[in-house]
Parts: sequence; C-alpha cells; structure tokens
Amino acid sequence: MKIAKDTLLFILGVSKSSAPLEFAGMLAAIGDIITEVVLVPGTESSDESAVMKLFMLPNIPTIGTVHSHPTSNRNPSRDDLELFRRKGKYHIIVGAPYDMYSWTCYNNKGEPINLEVVDYEFKEEDENW
Repeated sequence: MKIAKDTLLFILGVSKSSAPLEFAGMLAAIGDIITEVVLVPGTESSDESAVMKLFMLPNIPTIGTVHSHPTSNRNPSRDDLELFRRKGKYHIIVGAPYDMYSWTCYNNKGEPINLEVVDYEFKEEDENW
C-alpha cells in the first residue's frame, strides 16, 4: 500500500491546524494508493481524543483510520488499538511537529508498517461520490 503525497500533506496540515485538539478521519484508496480522507460527521475532538461517530460514516468504502496526537508521541493507545482491530488494515497516527517525518502507519494489530509516499495525479473520475 502507498499514500498519495498530496493526501499526506492534507493530513499533516489539518492535524497541525487542529492542534492541540486531535483530528480524526477515515482513509479511502484507489487501487493500492490511499488518496482520500473521509471526514465523519459529528466527530468530537479534544486535547485527549477524537471520537468519530462511525454510524454517521457516509457509504464510502474505507481501508483504515487517521488521527493526530497533540504531542510527538505517535504510539497507539489501547483505544487506538481497539479501533485498529475493528476498522481496516491501515492506520496513520500523526504527531507534533506535523511534518513529513512525524507520522507512522500501523497495521490492524498495531505494528508499524511502511507506507510509501508517492506522487499521484488526481483525476475527476477518482472521486468516490
């Protein structure tokens, strides 16, 4: 699996602008490239957590989650690990300072995995809705 550079830059920017509140969303892909962040209506953010109301998730196929931590600690919490087990195969945690070196991808067991950053040319027909 890979992630589009522009998608990662979006995640980093939103995470930084949300700090010290946590940002959260779901990941969607085209083929083997993560291209979208799906924002779940009703998500509640604080400096300790971001709670997505997953029952409000639009009918869009997702492959995992993304959220930020307000510190540089990108280790998954127990709650993160529970979410990883239930919602997809790829999970990104972003931490301060929210740059290209301050994010980690995990599998659904909470183990770090490599996610290659690639240039991707978005096309109008790529939209899921």
